[in-house]
Order: sequence, then structure tokens, then C-alpha cells
Amino acid sequence: HALGVLVGTQEGRPIKIEGNPLHPSSLGATDVFAQASVLSLWDPDRSASVMQRLAPSSASAPHAQAASSWQAFEAAWQTQHATFTARQGKGLHVLTGPVSSPTLRAQLLALLQRFPLARWHQHAPLHDGAADEGARLAFGRTVQPVLHLDRATCIVALGSDPFSDGPGAVRHAADWSRRRAATRASGTMARLIAVETTPGLFGARAGERVALAPAQIDALCARIGARLLDHAPASEPADALSTIESRLVSALQSHGATSLIMPGPTLSPASHAMVHALNQRLGALGHTLELIAPLAMAPEAATLADLVDALHGGAVDTLLTLDANPLYDAPGAFDLAAALSKARLTVHAGTARDETALACDWHLPLSHDLEQWSDALAHDGSATLVQPAIAPLLDSRSLHELVALIAGDDERDGHRLVQRQWRAQAGADFDGFWRASLRRGVVDGSAAPPLALPAARRVAAAAPQPMPPGHLAAVFTPDPCVHDGRFANSGWLQELPRPLTKLTWDNAVLLGPATARSLALTTGDVARVSMGRREAEAPVVVLPSHAEGAVTLPLGHGRRAAGRVGNGVGVDFHALRPRVAMVAAVQLQRLARRVEFATTQIETSQAARALARMLAVGARIGDSGLDHPSLYPPPPRDGAHAWAMAIDLDSCIGCNACTVACQAENNIPVVGKHEVARGRVMHWIRVDRYDDAGVAGAIFQPVPCMHCENAPCELVCPVGATVHDSEGLNVQVYNRCIGTRFCSNNCPYKVRRFNFLQYTDAQTETLKGQRNPNVTVRQRGVMEKCSYCVQRIARARQHAEASGTALVDGDVVTACQAVCPTRAIHFGDLADPHSDVAQAKRSPRHYALLGELNTRPRTTYLARVRDEDAA
Repeated sequence: HALGVLVGTQEGRPIKIEGNPLHPSSLGATDVFAQASVLSLWDPDRSASVMQRLAPSSASAPHAQAASSWQAFEAAWQTQHATFTARQGKGLHVLTGPVSSPTLRAQLLALLQRFPLARWHQHAPLHDGAADEGARLAFGRTVQPVLHLDRATCIVALGSDPFSDGPGAVRHAADWSRRRAATRASGTMARLIAVETTPGLFGARAGERVALAPAQIDALCARIGARLLDHAPASEPADALSTIESRLVSALQSHGATSLIMPGPTLSPASHAMVHALNQRLGALGHTLELIAPLAMAPEAATLADLVDALHGGAVDTLLTLDANPLYDAPGAFDLAAALSKARLTVHAGTARDETALACDWHLPLSHDLEQWSDALAHDGSATLVQPAIAPLLDSRSLHELVALIAGDDERDGHRLVQRQWRAQAGADFDGFWRASLRRGVVDGSAAPPLALPAARRVAAAAPQPMPPGHLAAVFTPDPCVHDGRFANSGWLQELPRPLTKLTWDNAVLLGPATARSLALTTGDVARVSMGRREAEAPVVVLPSHAEGAVTLPLGHGRRAAGRVGNGVGVDFHALRPRVAMVAAVQLQRLARRVEFATTQIETSQAARALARMLAVGARIGDSGLDHPSLYPPPPRDGAHAWAMAIDLDSCIGCNACTVACQAENNIPVVGKHEVARGRVMHWIRVDRYDDAGVAGAIFQPVPCMHCENAPCELVCPVGATVHDSEGLNVQVYNRCIGTRFCSNNCPYKVRRFNFLQYTDAQTETLKGQRNPNVTVRQRGVMEKCSYCVQRIARARQHAEASGTALVDGDVVTACQAVCPTRAIHFGDLADPHSDVAQAKRSPRHYALLGELNTRPRTTYLARVRDEDAA
């Protein structure tokens, strides 16, 4: 699916991603994956040339490949094309991932028309098959939900996380935050209730959170359905679920059409069907929820299971795998490697020589998203035109150009192929339509219409299947940073702390405390995870907020052909997955080994200090920490700007997008697992998590440099390398720094970073293309920290001077502020009393972190409001 972005370039080099404010899926914000996509463009491990398998030289080298050319592949394919033309495509199978591109969808359908006996298969590693089956049970067809969290007053998540899952996650967070900001003062904020197995961002932010194993969530869903649909009495006799059941039923009844129930991938098909019926009965369908036709999973396409059966049956002559990596991310139950060997000819196309590429006869390099013309659909079906920000850096082709070659299309140019698709729909003035759509980044009026659906059929809840003795329910989830594994070769994302575990460069088996005690496991112990004959060995992390009787196995790690960054990081849990379900029964056995994790936060307790503060609705902070007397003279103003930041903890969801955006903007290096474990991570803004703030989940607190007026770091620097400028910035004079690190010792916020070693890769040529030339830091032996994106301040000032206008509020937007989907970060000029940041600092929730130290920070906070006070 499309997430609308704007690409910032320097001398033609894409170096930074920002959200497109006109795009319905981004509204000007992005997520960690979009921010890191610019790094993948310059990845030195990208596939650079066509590769062809040689005849095996020995039994030990059956998959040796040598460099070839597009001309050689096209010549070889001409013979295949003639054969398939004569056989009407019999034996030709095409495997793709999800396809929302109207142009690519049309090309694939045209290919099937040219070769009627060919087959198209789709494989989505994390596709929710239970949701599809539940929709068929309820409506007789598959559907795709479009959530409107800005209209909801009661949101119930059953095993789902709308702030992380699905193509609309950024929009969901933005909608929720916008409504919360509008209703915060009145105390009518939306009530958030999370019932989940694995702790997630929505659960951490919810006012009420319940941790249950998947089978218990199914049972709870059935009980709610019986109460609301059948008007059944409360369950008797009372048990552990009764209280939760009563609260949920009461909340949903009182909120009616403004409520919203969201099922997750761990629920059974019957539970998904039940949720459809509940949303219809409550009146949510058509108000807080719309159902549209699936955008990326084509009804014309068969499944990966069908392909495996065809391979084993000898029905596959030629397999084309287009931009997919099933040899890594397919469920281990398929044993796809053995099946793939039964095809006579295998062709793989992708941006990297991944696990599937190495096993195929041909590998074809694809262009990066930032190098090609294309189109795609947003989460609500709005069409987005994708235009290149740079010409292809390597000898690659877009997927449109490759499919045109395979199909024997006379048109091979990607730009003209996309134009051809839209010319038929644009009417008479195609040029005007094209220019307007490119300028906006989205085609006006192209959102998918809601489906007119019948009343959802009632489906009897299946009796829960008890776990076999000695087994636990394993939940397979995408990793918060590398997703299903496609981002494993991004150093930015591997080093990004997972929001709730704070792990870097690793994944782990996640357990609840009681379950861990029953198995004699503690954090760091290595356990064997067994599912029948398949097993994996992985370290354990004990999470207090994890459901008991279940384990979470994060996917996306254990890559074997990701590249120099991602190879061998973590454990591959895809190998344990069953064919369809995202839940399975596993056994855990403690091994006599331990590992040490590289984490960025060890202590998650505030130790009775008011760091991340909580307030009741309408309450006021008595001591903001900003009004203490001082022996320092007041800073001179003289009409200068006074840059400052305010971070709203009531809006922050802990998504970490600000950390990656800062890294991309400021050329912050990756240091690696060993250095992170030594406390030497270089991020200029971290997101702390606290579990003891009196909330159901957790509270997150982004912490950049505070830019203190009474800066402790400035007093102790013997060479004056850290000083205050006339606009209130605590700045670094890098050429003065001699590396005493006194400033870091004297900083109570611990936000200064010292580059002990040559962390920046100055040798790999391709990586140099991504770096921002407006940010220069000495590469070793100097303190680094947040600068309020001083280069952006300078650029705005220079533009104002050149145009003869004054700087106004909003002319300077920091990288962390721009990326935030919930608009939790406010930045601007305090000298302007009408600026956004000045108004934020007049809030009764405003306070300074560690204000009792009288550092008078320019970066301050707005306290979080207790959700239990919401109506």
C-alpha cells in the first residue's frame, strides 16, 4: 500500500523522507520504515546486475551464480515466450507479494489473458488469513477495513494494535491524537481498551489493558457476542473473564455507534465474523468503520499453498518470483526449498540477492521505489502516483518494465506504462490530470467506496481447543523495527530500540513472569522452542505485561542472505510457522546457556521521581520546575529568536519515528551491537519507557538535549566547546572539543553522545550519497547531541532574508517534529507569543524535566492525562 511522502534531495541525491500532508495515509507524517527507506536506496548490498546460475561444479556448490546481462535474459526468455504461447501458458506460474498498483495489476491480468493456462499466486508473509475467512463467514466475501478513530469514543482492540498494524497505522495514530487534543480539556477523550497477548503501542496507550492468551480472547469475544447479539445474561458461574466481559459490554452499549471493535490476527475466523456482527449491531459500520474491497490481495490470484501443491505435483515448468522472498518468509511448514527444486526454470526479481534469489536460475535486479515510475493505493483505496527522485543507480528495471518484457509488450518504458494505465481513466484533459495528480501525490476522488453488505451471518463460536499438556500458545508477530524481515539489512532499524523491550540487534522469545517461573527461565536464558520436528534456539525476555500461558515469537530475524548488516542477526521464527495460522502450540526447554542483550534502557522505574508526569483531567501542575530563583543573569533577548520545544506526553505513542528521522537528518552513525551493549548508542533523541506511572500499559517520554538556559555542561567544559548562542541554543563547537567528556558527566539528562570510535563508514561510496551535507560532525573524539536541527533554522533564516520576509511560526520544523504522526512535538519561537510552542508552554500541564535542578531547559513537557478519567 502507498504511504504518501515527499523526498528531500541535495544535488539530485535523495537524503530525507517527509510525509505528504495531502496524502490520506500520512497526513504529513511517516513511520520508521518510511524514514529508513532512503537508506535502503544507497544500500551497498543492493543487487547490481543480472545473475545466472552456472552448471553445478560440485555437490557443495549447486547454486553458484555468475554475472550476466539483461540482453542475455531477454534472449533466453524469447524461447520460453514462444513455448508458452504455443501452450497457452501451461506450466507458467508467477508469484508476487501483495499488489495494490493499478498498473501492475492490469499488467498481470493482461499476462493471464495472453497465457490463459498460466497461474498467478500471491504471498503476503503476514497476511491475516483468519480475517479473510471470518469475512467470508459473515458476508460471503473478503473485505478490508478502513478505521476512523477520529470518530470513535470507545475503541476496543481484541488482539490488535491499530498504531502499528496495517497500512493505515500512521493515519490511525494521527486521527486518535487529533480527536484527543480536541476533547482533552472537557474530559471526553475516547476510551481505549486493549485485550492483547503481546504488549503493543495501542495497549501501552490504553486506559484499560488486559493481558490474555489467544484462546481466552476468543472466549471473551464469544461472550461479548452472546451478551450484545443474543441478549444473554452474564456468564455464570463468575470466573476470571466475567469482570472484563461486563466492563466491555457496558462500555460498548453506552457508546453505541461511536464505538469500534478491532480484531487481530490471533483471533479465530469465528471471532472475526462475530466482530463484524457486533460492529453492525452497534452501528459502528458506516461511522467509525467502513469495509471496502481488498486492495492488494487479488481475487484472481491463487495462494502460496496452491503453488507448493503445484510444484510437488510437477505442474510448474517455469516459476517467476517477482519482488518476494518466500524461501525466507514463507511458513516453515511448506518446506518451500524442497518444492522449489522441482521447477524446471526459476526466475527471481528483487532489489537484493536474498535467500530466494540465490536458489533460482536467474536473478534480475529491480529498481528501488525512489528510482521508478509506478502507482499504488493508500489504505483507503486512494490512488497515488509514484515518481522517481533519481535515475536508477544500478542496471535495474522497474517491476512494470520487467512484466512488460515477460509478456512481450511493445511498450517497455515505465513512465509510459503508468501513463497508459491512467490515460483511459483521466478523460479528455489527460495532461492536466497528470500534472495535478503528480503535484498532489494523490489522485483526487479515488478513494474506494464502502461496500454495501448484508447483515452479517451469525457463526457459532468454535469450542476452544485446549493446548496439549506442556505446550504454550505461540503468537507470531512482526518485529517492530525490521517487520517481516524485509528491512533486516538496515542498520538504522536494527539499532533502533524496540519500543517495549528496548532490545537492539536481536529478537527474543517474549514471556510473562509466571510462565517464565514455571519454566525456570529468566531474561537472557536461551531456550529451545519446538513445534513438532521443527525447532529453534533463542534467548528469552520476560515482560511483566505479557499474557501468561503464551509466548511471542517476533519474526523478521535470522536472515541468511540479507546483506552485511542483517545476516545472522537474531533467530528465524518463520521456520516454525504453521501453514496459515498466526498461533501454534510450542514447547519451551531451558538450555544451559545465556546471552547478554544490547539494550538502551535498563531501568524502567521512575524510582518515585516525577519524570514522566500524570495528571487527572483538568488538573494543574503546581510546581513546573521553571520558576525557581537563580543567580544567573537572565539571558539577553534583544529582539532575537528564542527557539524552544515542548513535548506532549499525552500524545506520544512511543513509535520511535522521531529517533530515526533525527538519525536520517543529522548523519548519526550506526555503532553496532557491541558498542550499544557498552552504552555508546549515538541517537540524539531517545524514547524512554516507564511502567510505574500509574497507567495500564506504559508511558513514553522522548528525551533530546534540553538546551538549558542554566546549562550544567557549559560550566565544566575547559575549552568552551559547549556554549549558548543568542537564540537560546546550546551549541557545540566541534573543533574546540578535546574529548574530556566533563559535559556528559555533568548533564543530568544524559543526552550527550561521545563518538569514541570511527563509527561513520567513510569508505563505502554508496553510503556517502545519503548523508546530509548541511550537517558536519567530527567523526571521532567529539561530543554530539540534538541541535534543534540548527541547519533547518539556518535554511529558513536564509530563505527569509533572500525573500525579504520575516520568519513566521511554522517556517522551521525539526526532523522529529515533522515525522511525528500524533503531533506530540511542538517547536518554534518563544519570542512570538502566538507561536504554537509558546501556547503549549502556557498549558496547565506544562513542566520541566528535573526542574528542581534549576537548569531552566528550553525543552519541556506536557503531562499525560489519565485515560481512566475519560467518559
